[in-house]
Amino acid sequence: SEMQVRRLDHVNIQTTQVETMVAWYRDVLGMRTGPRPDFPFPGAWLYAGDTAVIHLVGQRGDPAVGSEVKLKLEHFALIATDYVSFEETLSKESIPHQRFVLDTVGLIQFHLRDPDGNHIHIDFTADE
Repeated sequence: SEMQVRRLDHVNIQTTQVETMVAWYRDVLGMRTGPRPDFPFPGAWLYAGDTAVIHLVGQRGDPAVGSEVKLKLEHFALIATDYVSFEETLSKESIPHQRFVLDTVGLIQFHLRDPDGNHIHIDFTADE
């Protein structure tokens, strides 16, 4: 047998505004905070089900510049269910986004940015 990568486990995001980011991922994406090791630095882990998929690391200094600088990691994507209610949340919260229907792979994608400007897309199966 040989080692195999199974899936992406989590994304680590450095931010100067942990609480704002936590609120956004909770209110817009429906994620929740949960257990996190007792690290000697501030932050939060945001869970999808039983998995901590977003690790926030609090930093001092200038606000993050994810949208201003050309980063090598351009975006990350999350798979979700119930695109109708998600689209309602985006409208209600007036969150700028783009919606793409990718017929060839059966996906509906919503592209948006978190409060630090990180590019995320949320993918839904088109046949749900």
